[in-house]
Amino acid sequence: MGNSTFDTSNSNSQYYQFVTKQVASKLTGLSGDTLKRYRLQKKLQKDIHWITLNSRVVRYNITLVLDWVQNHISNPQAHLRAIDNYLASLPSSQPKRKRNRA
Repeated sequence: MGNSTFDTSNSNSQYYQFVTKQVASKLTGLSGDTLKRYRLQKKLQKDIHWITLNSRVVRYNITLVLDWVQNHISNPQAHLRAIDNYLASLPSSQPKRKRNRA
């Protein structure tokens, strides 16, 4: 996997891969236009389900988008747990290690 894969180092290791609109569309069965509409309607949340690399490049967190497709209607609480797990896995959420000063 290339540099588009986010690998956590905690015990609940989960891969969060950010993919192109074309890949997200193929894996979800949603058209690129539908993905964009869901972004604009804020059904898919920025910096959770998708990110921008610059003003023209969007990448989708395929793990969370697939989870959203599966759960947003039938089990929204499960999807909120998936989001919490993702946020907890980010390096910025990890506890700081104390340095030993010798």
